[in-house]
Amino acid sequence: MSQQTIAAAVEPKADLGPLVPVLFGFSAFQQLRAASELQLFEYLTLNGPSTVEQVADGLRLPVKSARKLLLGTTSLGLTDRGVDGYVPAGPLREALEDGTWPLIRNIIDFQQRLSYLPAKEYAESLRTGKNEGIRHLPGTGADMYTRLEQTPELENLFFRGMNSWSELSNPVLLRQVDYRGVGRLLDVGGGDAVNAIALATAHPHLRITVFDLEGAVEVARDNIAAAGLEDRVDVVVGDMFGGELPGGYDMVLFAHQFVIWSPEQNQALLKRAHDALPPGGQVAVFNAFADDDGRGPLYSALDNVYFATLPSVDSTIYEWREHEEWFTGAGFADITRVRGNSWTPHGVLLGTKSHG
Repeated sequence: MSQQTIAAAVEPKADLGPLVPVLFGFSAFQQLRAASELQLFEYLTLNGPSTVEQVADGLRLPVKSARKLLLGTTSLGLTDRGVDGYVPAGPLREALEDGTWPLIRNIIDFQQRLSYLPAKEYAESLRTGKNEGIRHLPGTGADMYTRLEQTPELENLFFRGMNSWSELSNPVLLRQVDYRGVGRLLDVGGGDAVNAIALATAHPHLRITVFDLEGAVEVARDNIAAAGLEDRVDVVVGDMFGGELPGGYDMVLFAHQFVIWSPEQNQALLKRAHDALPPGGQVAVFNAFADDDGRGPLYSALDNVYFATLPSVDSTIYEWREHEEWFTGAGFADITRVRGNSWTPHGVLLGTKSHG
C-alpha cells in the first residue's frame, strides 16, 4: 500500500474543533486559576492597557511566562489585546467593576483545592454509584462534610466557596419571591446564616430563624451579630432529620439542601415542613435545577461532576419535575416555579399547605 493510500485512509472527516474546549478543559481552568493567583486582572485594572513586558515586570514573571499567560487568557476571552496593550475583557471586566470578582476568586480556589483532584474519580463514581472522590480528602467518614470537620482549613475554604456561590445565585431568592404574606421564616439547614442575613436585609419585615446543628449555628451567631440583626434573626439548634421541625412559621426554606440528599430524604423533609406549617403556609426550595428534558443547562451538567464525586453518595442536581413530585407527595399544592434570570440555573420552587 502506498503512502498516499495510507494517508487517505486515516484522514479524519469530522470537524473536531468543537472538542478543543472540552479536551483541554482542565488547561482552560488552569489558565483562569493562574491569572487569579497571580492577580493579572487586578494588575491590568490598576495600570490600564499593558504590554507583555509590563505585565511580566508588574507580576514578577519571566517575559516568556507572561506571554504564555496572556495568550491563554486572551484566547479564552478573559483579556483583550488592543493597540495599547492587554486589558480585562467581557465578564471579567464586569466582575471587577461590580465587585463580584472576589467571589469568583473564592470559587476558583474552591474548585482548585477541593473539587479538582476528586473530579478524576467521576467515571468510577458513575460505575459504583458512590462519591469515590472522597478518598482525596483527608480524614475519615463517608461524606465530605464529616471529613471537612476534621480539617478546619479545608472547612473554612468550603464555607468561603459556598458563601460566594450563595451571593452569586441568591438574587432569585431575594428579589423574585413574594414575601408580602410572610412574617416568620424558618431557614432549615441555614448553616452560617448567609441567606438568612441577605433575606433580612432585603425584607426588613421578616423575622428569620436559622435551624441547624450546633456546629453550624455557632458560626451563624457570629455572622448575625456582625450584621447587627440579632433582633430579627435568631438560631435554633436541631437536626432536620431528627423529629419535628419548629412550628409557628409562615414559610419553611430549604436552601441548597435538596442537591445533597436522596429523593426519599427530600420528600421526608418536605413532609416535616408540611406538618410544621399552618394551613396556607408555604415551603420554598432554593437550589440549582436541571431541565426536565434532560438536555441541560450546561452549568448543572458540569456541576454534577462535583456532586457525583464528593458531597455524599446521594448528592445530585435534580430536575424541576422531580421536586414537584416530592412536593405533591408531601401534600403541598399550588406549586410554582420561580426561575432565576442570571447566569446560574438556580431557582425557587414554592408550594402551599392547603386549608382543607
